[in-house]
Amino acid sequence: MDSPPRRPPPLPQLVIELRDLVVTYVKQQTLVPLQKLGRYVGFGVLGSLLLGFGVVFLAMSGLRALQTETDGTFSGDWSWVPYLIMIVVLAIGGALVWVLRGANRAGKEEAR
Repeated sequence: MDSPPRRPPPLPQLVIELRDLVVTYVKQQTLVPLQKLGRYVGFGVLGSLLLGFGVVFLAMSGLRALQTETDGTFSGDWSWVPYLIMIVVLAIGGALVWVLRGANRAGKEEAR
Protein backbone atom coordinates (compact mmCIF):
# COMPACT_ATOMS: atom_id res chain seq x y z
CA MET A 1 0.00 0.00 0.00
CA ASP A 2 1.22 3.38 -0.86
CA SER A 3 1.21 6.01 1.82
CA PRO A 4 -0.34 9.33 0.99
CA PRO A 5 2.09 11.99 -0.25
CA ARG A 6 3.63 14.07 2.51
CA ARG A 7 2.68 17.67 2.63
CA PRO A 8 5.47 20.17 3.26
CA PRO A 9 5.29 21.98 6.60
CA PRO A 10 3.50 25.31 6.63
CA LEU A 11 5.50 28.41 5.71
CA PRO A 12 5.59 29.98 9.24
CA GLN A 13 7.10 26.78 10.63
CA LEU A 14 9.76 26.80 7.89
CA VAL A 15 10.61 30.41 8.65
CA ILE A 16 11.00 29.63 12.38
CA GLU A 17 13.21 26.63 11.62
CA LEU A 18 15.33 28.72 9.23
CA ARG A 19 15.73 31.45 11.85
CA ASP A 20 16.76 28.89 14.50
CA LEU A 21 19.23 27.34 12.07
CA VAL A 22 20.77 30.73 11.20
CA VAL A 23 21.03 31.76 14.87
CA THR A 24 22.70 28.47 15.78
CA TYR A 25 25.10 28.79 12.86
CA VAL A 26 26.05 32.37 13.75
CA LYS A 27 26.69 31.38 17.37
CA GLN A 28 28.85 28.41 16.39
CA GLN A 29 30.82 30.06 13.60
CA THR A 30 31.28 33.62 14.85
CA LEU A 31 30.51 34.19 18.51
CA VAL A 32 32.36 31.21 19.98
CA PRO A 33 35.57 31.87 17.97
CA LEU A 34 35.37 35.58 18.85
CA GLN A 35 35.05 34.73 22.55
CA LYS A 36 38.10 32.47 22.30
CA LEU A 37 40.00 35.19 20.44
CA GLY A 38 38.98 37.76 23.05
CA ARG A 39 40.27 35.53 25.84
CA TYR A 40 43.54 34.99 23.96
CA VAL A 41 43.99 38.73 23.32
CA GLY A 42 43.06 39.55 26.92
CA PHE A 43 45.69 37.23 28.35
CA GLY A 44 48.24 38.60 25.87
CA VAL A 45 47.53 42.21 26.85
CA LEU A 46 47.60 41.34 30.55
CA GLY A 47 50.88 39.45 30.17
CA SER A 48 52.52 42.26 28.22
CA LEU A 49 51.38 44.82 30.79
CA LEU A 50 52.80 42.74 33.63
CA LEU A 51 56.09 42.25 31.77
CA GLY A 52 56.22 45.97 31.02
CA PHE A 53 55.69 46.87 34.67
CA GLY A 54 58.34 44.35 35.67
CA VAL A 55 60.88 45.85 33.26
CA VAL A 56 60.11 49.37 34.45
CA PHE A 57 60.48 48.41 38.12
CA LEU A 58 63.68 46.47 37.39
CA ALA A 59 65.12 49.46 35.52
CA MET A 60 64.18 51.81 38.38
CA SER A 61 65.82 49.50 40.90
CA GLY A 62 68.96 49.32 38.76
CA LEU A 63 69.01 53.10 38.47
CA ARG A 64 68.58 53.48 42.22
CA ALA A 65 71.38 50.97 42.84
CA LEU A 66 73.71 52.88 40.52
CA GLN A 67 72.88 56.15 42.27
CA THR A 68 73.31 54.92 45.84
CA GLU A 69 75.80 52.03 45.76
CA THR A 70 78.63 53.61 43.77
CA ASP A 71 80.06 55.69 46.65
CA GLY A 72 79.55 59.06 45.01
CA THR A 73 81.12 58.12 41.68
CA PHE A 74 78.11 59.52 39.84
CA SER A 75 77.61 62.73 41.80
CA GLY A 76 77.79 66.36 40.75
CA ASP A 77 78.36 66.78 37.03
CA TRP A 78 78.23 62.99 36.53
CA SER A 79 74.72 62.54 37.93
CA TRP A 80 73.34 61.87 34.43
CA VAL A 81 75.52 58.79 33.82
CA PRO A 82 73.29 56.28 35.70
CA TYR A 83 70.37 57.34 33.51
CA LEU A 84 72.46 56.82 30.38
CA ILE A 85 73.63 53.43 31.64
CA MET A 86 70.05 52.30 32.24
CA ILE A 87 68.91 53.59 28.83
CA VAL A 88 71.72 51.62 27.16
CA VAL A 89 70.88 48.49 29.20
CA LEU A 90 67.19 48.78 28.28
CA ALA A 91 68.05 49.36 24.60
CA ILE A 92 70.30 46.28 24.57
CA GLY A 93 67.57 44.23 26.26
CA GLY A 94 64.99 45.44 23.74
CA ALA A 95 67.31 44.68 20.82
CA LEU A 96 68.01 41.22 22.22
CA VAL A 97 64.28 40.48 22.51
CA TRP A 98 63.75 41.78 18.94
CA VAL A 99 66.50 39.55 17.52
CA LEU A 100 65.32 36.47 19.42
CA ARG A 101 61.74 37.08 18.31
CA GLY A 102 62.88 37.26 14.70
CA ALA A 103 64.90 34.06 15.08
CA ASN A 104 61.90 32.34 16.64
CA ARG A 105 59.67 33.37 13.75
CA ALA A 106 62.23 32.22 11.19
CA GLY A 107 62.47 28.84 12.94
CA LYS A 108 58.70 28.44 12.87
CA GLU A 109 58.55 29.29 9.15
CA GLU A 110 61.27 26.75 8.36
CA ALA A 111 59.32 24.09 10.26
CA ARG A 112 56.37 24.60 7.93
